[in-house]
Amino acid sequence: MPVNEKAKYSWPERVGILAMELYVPSYCVDQTVLETYDGASAGKYTIGLGQTRMGFCDDREDINSLCMTVLQHLVERNQISYKDIGRLEVGTETIIDKSKSVKTALMQLFSGSGNHSVEGIDTTNACYGGTAALFNAVAWVESSAWDGRYAVVVAGDIAVYASGNARPTGGAGAVAMLIGPNAPLYVESNLKGVYMDHAYDFYKPNLSSEYPTVDGKLSIQLYLQALDCCYQELGAKYNACYKESDRFSLDCADWFAFHSPFTKLVQKSLARLLLNDFMAHPKPDTSEKGLFKGMDCCRGKRLEDTLLDKEIEKACMKASEEVFHKKTVPSLLVAKEVGNMYTASLYGGIVSLLSQKPPEELVGTRLVAFSYGSGLASTLYALKFSKDLSAVKKLSDNAVGVKNLLLKRTVVSPQDFEKALKLREEVHHIPPCTPTGDVTGLFPGTYYLTEIDDKYRRKYSRVPVDPFCNGK
Repeated sequence: MPVNEKAKYSWPERVGILAMELYVPSYCVDQTVLETYDGASAGKYTIGLGQTRMGFCDDREDINSLCMTVLQHLVERNQISYKDIGRLEVGTETIIDKSKSVKTALMQLFSGSGNHSVEGIDTTNACYGGTAALFNAVAWVESSAWDGRYAVVVAGDIAVYASGNARPTGGAGAVAMLIGPNAPLYVESNLKGVYMDHAYDFYKPNLSSEYPTVDGKLSIQLYLQALDCCYQELGAKYNACYKESDRFSLDCADWFAFHSPFTKLVQKSLARLLLNDFMAHPKPDTSEKGLFKGMDCCRGKRLEDTLLDKEIEKACMKASEEVFHKKTVPSLLVAKEVGNMYTASLYGGIVSLLSQKPPEELVGTRLVAFSYGSGLASTLYALKFSKDLSAVKKLSDNAVGVKNLLLKRTVVSPQDFEKALKLREEVHHIPPCTPTGDVTGLFPGTYYLTEIDDKYRRKYSRVPVDPFCNGK
């Protein structure tokens, strides 16, 4: 069992992330080359969107295989038994069956252990499902229903778009998280801002296609509006909890991570938080040495009237540039290199932070994370790194191989990228089907699809694990 007998009878504290695992596909396309191929202006994808490369899958990988791969890696790397998992939550919006959950497909991995007593199921709402799954897992461990075993959260998606302006904002990947008490990165449950509403900014009404219906301009506007509302609620809760401290602001957290459809939006989001601080400050200093340098254009404005104001956006981005590079850029490695992983996007950001910063800089610090799912559901919440250096170091060790993993990918031509997406489109929900993608290019330890029979039943196999790469 993951905890001792005494711990089972005491109230669990500091519940959060004990370990993390990232999986990304072995294939990617370079965004600079894709710009040229698409006839886009130079820098449109790399500077305008802030993207470097984009990961993708051919017909050999689906949402079940991605999640199986990352879960198996998590178990192997941390040398735990499937018997010790009592709850498994999956967050995804990649739907391949309208009834059968991804979680039930993952139960294949539990068969050898004989463990069928595993609570939890899938959670779906665009890119927010991973966060809802995490909150469910944390709440279970904190509750009287907890039986002393680990919870595991798996967030994963394959983000693909029809040919056009949105296609460069795709991506694919999965993150698995081991959840329990006394965690090196725990959720501060009292510091959370939530904003939910009804909107049609991004949705998937056509169940015969992987492609969404998107109103890009509206989606960005709602993302920032939700961020405003969540930040204000989180700030109010912080001020109520820490009455002796200064008013809540960007200074109250050491790191900020965001759901990243594309990384330029993340930079705009951090700038948006500075604008919130400006609006709440009784005497904002816009002088050359002031915190809000160059933000005079923001005076006399109402926050809700600034969402589409490019002058204000530019001024805030310039004023927040130093804070952005210090507190947010370390979380953007995976987002830049892989693209939008939907439910896994935010958590790929946390893995990035772990890979970019030494444990000594993380100990005792606070991370504020923003999760957004179109439709819409959003939460801005706080997590805290333990003051125990050895515990944080163990968590960071999970991310040591991330840079190497990204470097090992095969960079393909835009033509081959388009062929792979075309192949996925042609075989999507058309049984029986035998995938034709080349499995020799997949990473060791990757699960892949071998067959979809005439009753839509899927079968999988696994690339042999390289014992020297710990499943990578």
